[in-house]
Amino acid sequence: MGGQLTRSRQNFGCRAASVSAVADYPHPLNPGRSANMRANRRKDTKPELALRRALHAQGYRYRKDYRLELAGARVRPDIAFTARRVAVFVDGCFWHCCPEHGSQPANNTWYWEPKLARNVERDRAADAALAAAGWNVVRVWEHETLEAAVAAVVAVLTASGAASRAEPARAEPVRAEPVKAEPVKAEPVN
Repeated sequence: MGGQLTRSRQNFGCRAASVSAVADYPHPLNPGRSANMRANRRKDTKPELALRRALHAQGYRYRKDYRLELAGARVRPDIAFTARRVAVFVDGCFWHCCPEHGSQPANNTWYWEPKLARNVERDRAADAALAAAGWNVVRVWEHETLEAAVAAVVAVLTASGAASRAEPARAEPVRAEPVKAEPVKAEPVN
């Protein structure tokens, strides 16, 4: 019984420690801001969906949000061309500190500054791990035009020699012309 009581106290201690860690989490400015932040997606963002649709329309096939287990790192590119070893990331301006459009929050800076810095550090570590594993990395900002983003991805695919293997998608399957057979007239047998 004493052993069970000790384990119970240890588990309670772990829970108490995790609850105190939550106390350091910043309080939202208002419920609307909280709902806005909860609505941010990790995958399938609008810029990512637009890029995937455009690449698919050009005949490229890929994996989305594909988990790569690399030496010492796990990486999840937004779009992965596994056979071609090309990883594409569509980075949000706020979350990845865009030099043009990235903004620093005015509230809870003690929380946001290190968090955003860790995001950038994680991006650099992912780039290094992918490069060490022989992958080409394409990073596209969400504010870039769709045409520029597609051109960047296609340029890397072309440089890797993969674009020549891609077949453009067809709206309708190619069908052979039907063969018209002439009816055979039977001759009466005498």
